[in-house]
Parts: sequence; C-alpha cells; structure tokens
Amino acid sequence: MKPVTVGLIGCGNISAAYLRTAPMFPELAITCCADMNAEQAQRRATEFNLRATTVEALLADPAIEVVLNLTTPQAHVPVGLAAIRAGKHVHTEKPLATSTAEGRTLLEEAAKAGLRVGSAPDTFLGGAHQTARKLIDDGAIGTPLSGTAFMLNHGHEHWHPDPAFYYAPGGGPMFDMGPYYLTNLINLLGPVAHVIGATTSGFAERMVGSGPKTGEVIKVETPTHVTGLLHFVNGAVIAVTTSFDVWQHRHGNMEIYGTEGTIVVPDPNRFGGTVALAKRREPWADMPLSHGFADGNFRILGLADMARAIRSGRPHRCNGDVAYHVLEIMEAFGRSSDEGRTIPIESRCERPAPLPARSVLGDLD
Repeated sequence: MKPVTVGLIGCGNISAAYLRTAPMFPELAITCCADMNAEQAQRRATEFNLRATTVEALLADPAIEVVLNLTTPQAHVPVGLAAIRAGKHVHTEKPLATSTAEGRTLLEEAAKAGLRVGSAPDTFLGGAHQTARKLIDDGAIGTPLSGTAFMLNHGHEHWHPDPAFYYAPGGGPMFDMGPYYLTNLINLLGPVAHVIGATTSGFAERMVGSGPKTGEVIKVETPTHVTGLLHFVNGAVIAVTTSFDVWQHRHGNMEIYGTEGTIVVPDPNRFGGTVALAKRREPWADMPLSHGFADGNFRILGLADMARAIRSGRPHRCNGDVAYHVLEIMEAFGRSSDEGRTIPIESRCERPAPLPARSVLGDLD
C-alpha cells in the first residue's frame, strides 16, 4: 500500500517513542515535525531525519494527510481542530480532550468534513492484551462478573522535566493514566453504562525533582486520587483506582473475575507482559501469548492501523468513539464525587475489532 504521509505536531518527551517505532511500519511516512518551540522541533528533526517546520506551514502542506498531535492535553483540541479545518485526519495523544464538550466539538467537525479522528492509547492492541481479550471471548473465565484495576504511584514530577500540566485541570492520574486502563477494559468487556466515583487531592503542592526546573513548586489544581466503580453494559462491575498519592503498594494492575475463573492482565501501559489464568480452584497458569506486538514499545501501532484503514476504507481501532467514551467515563468520576450520585454514561462505542491472532508487523487487518 502507498504510505500515509504524516506530519507531527508537538516534539516533547513522548514524541521520541513514536518516532523510534515509526520505521517499523511501512504504512507510515512521517516527513516533518513542528513545535511552538522551534529549537525543540529542530532537535527532533535532526535526531530522526525529518524536516522541521512551523505549525502553520505543516497544516498548509497539501502532502500531509494525517496530523499526529503530540501536544500537551490542553492543546489537543485546538490543534486537532486546526488540523481538521486544514483538511487533515488527526491522531492525538491521550486523552482525546480535557472535557466532553471539547471532545464532542472535535468529533462533530471531523464528521462534517469526512475526516477521521484517532486517539491513543494503542497499548490494548499489544500481544498481552489481545491474548487476554481472546481468552475472555473464548469463555476461559465464563461470564465476566467483576474485577479490579489499579494505577498507583506518586506522580511524575520526580522524573519528568516539565510536569506542571499533570497537575493542571485536564491532568491528574485519571486523565493521564486512566485512558490506558479504561480503554483496555472496554477492549475486554465493552462499553460502560454508569459510574460511581470519589476524588481527593493528598498534596496541595508538588516539587519538580529533575531537569532544568528542579526545585520549582507546582500548585495542584486537579484531583490526584480518583476511585470508584464502573458498571458495564454487560453487567460486570469493576473497581478502579488511579492515584498520584501512593508511595508503595502491592496491588496488581488488572484482574477480571468470571463465573468459571480469574484472569490477570498485565500493565495496560505496556504492550506485553504475563497473562495468568486460574480456572475455578485450579492452580494459576501463565498463558502463551496468541498475538504479536508484545516484545517491545510499539507506541504508534494505533496510527499504523488507522493508516491501513484510511487506504482500505475499514474502521480503525483507536477511534474517536472509543476515545470519547473513555473521556466521558473519566469526567464522570469527578462529577459523581462532586454531585454525590451515580452518573449515567450517555455515549456508547463498539469494542474495537480484535487483531488477528497471526498479527505481526505489516499485518493489522
């Protein structure tokens, strides 16, 4: 197939992971990059043999078919809308937006223009999570009934060079890491019907611990501990906690409990890991992985899938409907906590189509 031509906007920390992986996927041709910091764009361009340009010039380039939007969350929708108005498809880092109102505007404008919106995370396409999906679909644990999902740490300020946006509105552990967990749960179980949530903030301020801003104090303006229950359309109830207030813990990332057994799912922020299964009272067994994309960081896989979908006309897996559903769920935790009630989830999405069990590089259909 003819590669889809991509221009990257946002040359910060995560862009290197995307650009390192891009050459693995012949579906993609990333030709240029832009950033509001021209020096940063030039550094990435030199490092990965790209053309550095301005955002305005990138959007005006008729050769660019897709904008890969790796800006900070607060800029996802403004940059996405600019790309759509320039006639480009958009694939954005997570979350899709910082509010459902913004996310809805982005999807509506894209639909009017006949353009696609894609969104990270794509880790649920990794071999470990596709294996867990297949086991659940094949009835290995019977009917899913309940489960747990935990993302617990003490925030990113100890390693990230410029972490303030993690503690601004639209940040926090749910909007930062929640998309990995919620998207994978939708991959495994389908859409969510309603949410019960509670939120707190354990620390009023954070201090930057590395890089040029070491010692700077960040004001916390968003909840840093978010917990609650997801009631899925299929009847399963999953307890979820995401936190930047925890120093140490012993919880696993994700477990799903069914009528016939339990499955342990590895870190949704990774493509691989160990999937373990226990049938009723039988001992635990580590399961062989049925899918590829498990032995590395394939953090551009969702865009590669979207590129193939653009060429073939099929739906893409990391699509705007899934990302919007995740966004509404994340927003609902805060609403539930503030309003003291269960929040119905109005949107619905289809479970993304599973990858074929034979899936390897160059074979995503």
